Amino acid sequence: MPTFDTTLTFFAASVLLALAPGPDNVFVLLHSAVHGRRAGMLVVLGLCSGLLFHTAAVALGLAAVFAASATAFTVLKLCGAGYLVWLAWGAWHAPVGIQATGSTPALSTRQTYLRGVLMNLTNPKVAIFFLAFLPQFADPARGALAGQILFLGGVFILAALLTFGAIAYFAASFGQAFQRSLRAQAWLNRTASLVFVGLALRLATAQR
Repeated sequence: MPTFDTTLTFFAASVLLALAPGPDNVFVLLHSAVHGRRAGMLVVLGLCSGLLFHTAAVALGLAAVFAASATAFTVLKLCGAGYLVWLAWGAWHAPVGIQATGSTPALSTRQTYLRGVLMNLTNPKVAIFFLAFLPQFADPARGALAGQILFLGGVFILAALLTFGAIAYFAASFGQAFQRSLRAQAWLNRTASLVFVGLALRLATAQR
């Protein structure tokens, strides 16, 4: 296993990376502001569940195979971009006000959680990032690399859970103030929609 100093350094780097602007934390911020703290935390759990898959893929060597395939990268990034466009459409047409509450049922716990999972799994940049990032902190002299990768992946997931959770908490508080105004609700929904479109374009044009 990595040394304590290496683990501490890795954890600090993971927190900083989780705070850096990107599709995942922007998604958490917007979802929490629009749908509330509980929905935001469910999305965070979904995103972190997706990281479990990416960690296992690196440990088993699957991420290296994926990174070498231009076709797999293109297909997955287009799926992810399409998913973001679908979220953008939903945010743009989301109703506002008290009447909207009765006309459009809130997402279930399962649906909200799966949004986070899909958001993470359909971003090929995460798989390639893990492939490049995790092995840098693994030392062959300290045991099996697969075990160290799994351990480091767990540390990264903990850092992401704490960081994204804090974003969800404070974004939900910010969103509550907006929910008191119909105009602010509409503005928040439109902003979320435009951000999702921007993320979709960024992902669709991403290069390995």
